[in-house]
Amino acid sequence: MTDSDDEENGSEAVRQAVEESRHGAPAVGAVVRDRFETDEVFQRIVAAADDEIDTGIRELFFSALAAGFAITLTFLMYASLYGATDGHPILKALLYPIGFIYIIIGGYQLYTENTLPPVALVLERLASIPALLRVWLIVVIGNFVGGGLGALVLAYTGVFSPAAAEAAMSLSQSGLQTPFWDLFFKACAAGFIVAGVVWMDYASRDTISRLVLIYVAFLCIPLANLFHVVVSFTELMYLFFLGEAALLSGLTTFILPVLLGNTLGGVLLVTMVNYFQTSERRRQEVREGQDVTQLSLGELTMGARAGRTYVPVEPDERSYTQRREEED
Repeated sequence: MTDSDDEENGSEAVRQAVEESRHGAPAVGAVVRDRFETDEVFQRIVAAADDEIDTGIRELFFSALAAGFAITLTFLMYASLYGATDGHPILKALLYPIGFIYIIIGGYQLYTENTLPPVALVLERLASIPALLRVWLIVVIGNFVGGGLGALVLAYTGVFSPAAAEAAMSLSQSGLQTPFWDLFFKACAAGFIVAGVVWMDYASRDTISRLVLIYVAFLCIPLANLFHVVVSFTELMYLFFLGEAALLSGLTTFILPVLLGNTLGGVLLVTMVNYFQTSERRRQEVREGQDVTQLSLGELTMGARAGRTYVPVEPDERSYTQRREEED
């Protein structure tokens, strides 16, 4: 072997080490370097979920709180443009995605975003359902607190112009006047969009791609008159602080169907479909050499396990791509 061959092999080893994250998830595609197969996207999601599901309560809550504040920006800009454009069917929605851009690019915790990564661990029987529900509960509480505080600011300060305040009132009341099952199915569609964005976000390799993806996807929610639970909660609290809505009835007839719909749309329509696209061979080869014990049915449903999965804390000396090539 020549010196040039040694140098080339050494460079390739360095490149593969750089492209392998500390969790072992691929950073480039095995077939096409700037694209990921569904197997690779799934592994990236599992690596992220592995960190997320055992995050401490304080970190999880304050990240969710920040996301709730960010959603206030969506409500603010949506109402402001609605008022400024007299409810133009397209122009009113142009800045609706702004809060979601802050959240996803900034790495904050949004409830609907959490319908995908932690569920992947539960489907693999590597984390329990109670551990998943713990994450969901903390995140939704943090989101609601942040959105509620944002609504308080909008209701009692001069942030809204008179036209925007009137538009905010109209937009919020339209949700309360929507029938329960209409809210539910509209929220299912919104949950599908949000969780789909998460899947595609892990399939992206640069911020510009993520930015375009997030903007276009979340623009669909106001254009199609769909409902997102944290935005809806912020709208309800805005009306509540102004004395225009009862909190309990708003929670049961407005927020509850949206919450259920977003969850069902995210879990069933996206997570289950995308999960079963991944190959058993990939999951099996990642487990090889790892001390992995899947949860029993009792542990899955009643336990509290949310520890390390088969994704290694430190990558194998062989990269993910190398392992696949050797298997082939």
